[in-house]
Amino acid sequence: MGYRNLAACVRDLESTGRLIRIESEVDADIEVGAIQRRVYQAGGPALLFTNVQGCRFPMLGNLFGTLERTRYIFRDTLKTIEALVALKVNPATVLKEPMAALRAPRGAFHLLPRKVKQGAILANTTTIDQLPQLKSWPDDGGAFITLPQVYSESPLRPGIRTSNLGMYRVQLSGGQYQPNREIGLHYQIHRGIGVHHAEAIEQGEPLQVNIFVGGPPSLTVAAVMPLPEGMPELAFAGLLGGHRLPMVSPPGQLPMPAEADFVITGTIDPHKTLPEGPFGDHLGYYSLAHDFPVVRVDKVYHRDGAIWPFTSVGRPPQEDTTFGAFIHELTGPLIPTVLPGIHAVHAVDAAGVHPLLLAVGSERYVPYADQRRPQELLTLGNAVLGQGQLSLAKYLFICAGEDNPRLDIHDIPAFLDHVLERVDWRRDLHFQTSTTIDTLDYSGSGFNEGSKVVVAASGEKRRDLPKEIPGDLRLPEGFSAPHLAGPGILMVQGPECRAERGCEDAVMNEFCRFYGADDPINAFAMVVVVDDSEFAARTLNNFVWVTFTRSNPASDIYGIGSETIAKHWGCRGSLVIDARRKGHHAPPLIEVPEVEARVDALGASGGVLHGII
Repeated sequence: MGYRNLAACVRDLESTGRLIRIESEVDADIEVGAIQRRVYQAGGPALLFTNVQGCRFPMLGNLFGTLERTRYIFRDTLKTIEALVALKVNPATVLKEPMAALRAPRGAFHLLPRKVKQGAILANTTTIDQLPQLKSWPDDGGAFITLPQVYSESPLRPGIRTSNLGMYRVQLSGGQYQPNREIGLHYQIHRGIGVHHAEAIEQGEPLQVNIFVGGPPSLTVAAVMPLPEGMPELAFAGLLGGHRLPMVSPPGQLPMPAEADFVITGTIDPHKTLPEGPFGDHLGYYSLAHDFPVVRVDKVYHRDGAIWPFTSVGRPPQEDTTFGAFIHELTGPLIPTVLPGIHAVHAVDAAGVHPLLLAVGSERYVPYADQRRPQELLTLGNAVLGQGQLSLAKYLFICAGEDNPRLDIHDIPAFLDHVLERVDWRRDLHFQTSTTIDTLDYSGSGFNEGSKVVVAASGEKRRDLPKEIPGDLRLPEGFSAPHLAGPGILMVQGPECRAERGCEDAVMNEFCRFYGADDPINAFAMVVVVDDSEFAARTLNNFVWVTFTRSNPASDIYGIGSETIAKHWGCRGSLVIDARRKGHHAPPLIEVPEVEARVDALGASGGVLHGII
């Protein structure tokens, strides 16, 4: 039932052709990450690097690189989890499928971690500088752990029941950290560890943390699961792993998985922060250096034969895309029980997850009305934006399931067509103009600060979306190169943006004033002004990445024929989004040509990756 440790998983994947060894020497500085990203893009196998320059520990990459491989890793427990989810969604399942229900009690038993006196993790100790020093992008501020599992407990109510296990970025070197004595811990707002840290600061005491690396693969997935309040991630790791998780607690320390590969123990200083970063992140840009908590390192444990799992993030899709898809498979059926009235939610990975959220809900208010308009959808939109990590969404497009019961929320072009055919820009835009956004998103008005917009559409089709550019389309001076990104979506190349952060751009206001109500451009529901319209319109992924990572709704949404009535903003013509790069945006990630050439060589004839990349 499941893998007890990472080594068992590696042996099984290798024996079934799902993992290959790379025995030639590789550098953890840029090269390993570049190889992993390239193999992920090719849908290739997991990679075990056995000869890492200057390091005695092997590195494991691309473990969760395909959805098929991720399902295979957890093949023994998926039916049990499906049974538990089905019971939560519909208890009548017990009557309809009693055999499925019988699996649930056995799975529930695995939720309880068990205490043990000894564990493989206690076999050896080392120092931070002896760990793999992974650096994924050239301007990263140092080496990072990219698959950490950070464990903490409530200082006021200690114990596993109040614990949190989260995947929070850990910087091992560089910056102002004292080598081997201090490491950086970057966690975003709305994360569980933040509650524990606030309690510790209030008490004026250090917060103990353990940072797990490796161990049973179920631990890694558990660390990124959006679990309900009161369910510890360690419990879910046991459920997904198919066995009670053995935990060992050395004297005076927090518990740690007995089968982990590495554990760093330490405390967060309540009075000290240091700049953490920069770091090439999952939006496709660098997150810059900002003050974050510092962990004072006590010990670094590792087991015999320890393996260092890692990933490399960047512009999506990347390996963390598979995490999202797998989590959706596990938790998607639970969404209506958490958010009644919501049928489905999709955080669009190609847009960086938080910038763009799609949802399908019910619109049952005033069912006897001749003209249905978004009403219940607005209630549901507020509920979505009040739910955990969904609260970091920047653009929320929500439509009524009754208008098209067959609409697939994961078919993004069809979803956008449906919304843009029905939306009324005078009525259906709802802003939160000064609020929190993703820590890693630099499009807003400040660090962790920005805006949101809910686009709610329901009712009959209002317009036909043009599928070609009219010959009489006019553009103001300085704007050029119109391209279609999809039906009703026009990309236009604009001049370099020089507006101040958080302010409207006079150039964009002039663009909108250039057009009258009957101008042909208003046939397009959405016009997006970008730096390179050909690139932005070339693929769907380019369109959503450029449009939604490079705009802040409150300052970057404009409209032709716009007006404000009783503090509600809308427009009679096209909605216009300024998605040009601004001076306050973080720089995009750029690959290193000479490193990419070395990766190419691995894929050439005779290379270990020949036929894979």
